[in-house]
Amino acid sequence: MRGIFTTLTLLCFAHLQAQSGEFTAKGNIETLKVLPQKRVLPYAPVREADIMWEKRIWRVIDTREKMNLPFRYPAQPLFEILMSAIADGKIQAYSPESDKFDQPLSRESIKKELSRADTFEIVDPHTYEVTYQIVRDEIHPEEIVRYRIKEVWFFDSRTSSMKTRILGIAPVREVYHEDGLLKYETPLFWIYYPHCRELLAQYPVFNEKNDHDFMSWEDLFEMRRFSSYIYKESNIRGERIQDYLSGRDILVESERIKNEIFNFEQDLWSH
Repeated sequence: MRGIFTTLTLLCFAHLQAQSGEFTAKGNIETLKVLPQKRVLPYAPVREADIMWEKRIWRVIDTREKMNLPFRYPAQPLFEILMSAIADGKIQAYSPESDKFDQPLSRESIKKELSRADTFEIVDPHTYEVTYQIVRDEIHPEEIVRYRIKEVWFFDSRTSSMKTRILGIAPVREVYHEDGLLKYETPLFWIYYPHCRELLAQYPVFNEKNDHDFMSWEDLFEMRRFSSYIYKESNIRGERIQDYLSGRDILVESERIKNEIFNFEQDLWSH
């Protein structure tokens, strides 16, 4: 009877855990959540009349930098999360030709764009007949070493503070010559960030200092826990910095724009 009572107790406990969405996974000593229960706080509404100053900025996140290594976490890189969500129809991807999020892409066109076609020559060892075979190779997440970020900085006169909001994220693919030299780089697609905050909040970011410290991708972007550099600011010609400067001057200009934004609020109150 004691054994039957113990078994029933364990079954009831397991049933209650299943209903609450919790379980103790192998390799962990604590009860884990099946899905994070965190809710994303909506942005505070901003009136047009309250925006005293505004500037759009484009950045590059290089995942090879030490601070950005979580973007390359092999178990679940950000690119894999985005691609899976696009394939399931959870988020919408937009054309890389425009960062205004006005040209939605179909899942079929994205799948075709992200697979590379190579032609191989095959020689029959008996007849020496030559045939050609087309093989498609899907892009591997490790090939995505950069992300572009579009954001808006604005001064809210109602709260008398400088604020920033990310508008879009674009994974960037590098294309090389046959000799291995970089040919060019191009964004694969744009994601409208405000529409994917709920999704990104459900995926944890690897924390090398504390395995138990849960931080989602949404937390990482909102807290700006990444390293980046500016490659463009809004201008009349829509030019990037590299279009009118070269070499070290590009980095100097990028730093100048960064400092200009940082000092805007201080300069406003000092006058």
